[in-house]
Amino acid sequence: MVERNDFQEPSQNINPEKLERTHVSDLHEHIGEVVKIQGWVSANRDQKRMKFIVLRDHTGEVQTIIDSEENKDLASKVSSLTPETALTIVGKLVKNPKVKLGGIEIQTKEMKVENLSDAPLPINIFGKAETTSQDIRLDWRFLDLRKPEHLSIFQIQTTAERAMRDYWKKEGFIEIHTPKLMGSASETGSELFSLEYFGKRAYLAQSPQFYKQMAMSAGFDRVFEIGPVFRANPSFTSRHDTEFTSVDMEMSWINSHEDIMKFEEKWLKHIINNVNKAHSKDIKENFGIDLKVPTVPFPRFTMDQAISTLKKIGYNVPSGTKGDLDPKGERLLGEYVKKEFDHEFLFVTDYKTDARPFYHMRYEGKPNITKSFDLLWKGLEITTGAQREHRYNYLVKQAKEKGLKLKSIQFYLDFFKYGCPPHGGLGFGLTRMLMLMLNQPSVREVTYLYRGPNRLTP
Repeated sequence: MVERNDFQEPSQNINPEKLERTHVSDLHEHIGEVVKIQGWVSANRDQKRMKFIVLRDHTGEVQTIIDSEENKDLASKVSSLTPETALTIVGKLVKNPKVKLGGIEIQTKEMKVENLSDAPLPINIFGKAETTSQDIRLDWRFLDLRKPEHLSIFQIQTTAERAMRDYWKKEGFIEIHTPKLMGSASETGSELFSLEYFGKRAYLAQSPQFYKQMAMSAGFDRVFEIGPVFRANPSFTSRHDTEFTSVDMEMSWINSHEDIMKFEEKWLKHIINNVNKAHSKDIKENFGIDLKVPTVPFPRFTMDQAISTLKKIGYNVPSGTKGDLDPKGERLLGEYVKKEFDHEFLFVTDYKTDARPFYHMRYEGKPNITKSFDLLWKGLEITTGAQREHRYNYLVKQAKEKGLKLKSIQFYLDFFKYGCPPHGGLGFGLTRMLMLMLNQPSVREVTYLYRGPNRLTP
């Protein structure tokens, strides 16, 4: 067995450090040249004359070969290379049509093991068949993320966020970063994480809602934020987590929540179109789906229409939902809209006050109905939005109706005393978007490091 220290220096006279690294995806531009590649050992084969190593970086895999007679020192070490060893290889890149990995291979001249991997691996990271439980994979998340399909998720996320920002910038939005430590609840007061803060009680922000609205009062006109939020939710469902990335925006001088919905559907079309242009091949190969760019406008149902539609197809929303839809109802609506409108998205609007926070604006003459909406994608809610109440007296009245202690939110109420414009906005779940976009079974698969009731590590 070869020890770790046996691999610390290259075996020949070429100095790998003097060469620039070449990514596997760029190798075809360097046929006939001496190249340096760096990555992980996916496989190695030890034959009599020739030794083969398949090396993988984040852009792909390439075959490297070592001639045992020409380079006995290197050849003697190949059989002891363990899977996932971090390796640097220098050699001449040549064409070989018989090689399945791109019809090229590297004739190895230098090899340096940067870090010899322990064996066996604690999880199976090879092949698409899942042989390790999700919990164990999450324990070893850094290894789990080495799978090409998992790397692809975060490349797609990067493209999606860039598209979000590009669209916001074009539409005159300003990026803000709101505090995550608060002296009071930012939502209903339930599902709060509390902590001691210099002899006082503080809370982790459930959303940036209050501070988005402060920006409207400050005259920022249009703002967005992509950042963490925290919910002390004991649920273990596939769509819940205790910390996640929320995508939020707020807009001033709107006429109704319809302005927010019109903006979101165009924004989402832009995002999905950009992802499709950049990653359609990877999405098809890794997830087996053809990403569909939505048409606008999206279908819209009021809550009353949603409930009557469900009744028409034989489903009654449980009474315990308190004016909201249950997961099964959302799923059935998604199936209905897909069948009737050939669309994956549905806005459900006009929720009753029982199902909405105190700061949602209500209709004139219909004080129990809010100017609010949820957006469903493939039968799952990913967005909650509304026109906000910007009039101080109305806000105070509605907060009292919800049983809130005005003293605890007076700082927030003060935002509306000195000329706040009519405004509205939305909150959007980044991991839910990725889960639905890529047909993944859980937000755990699309979250870099998942946090749930039983998970605080790694």
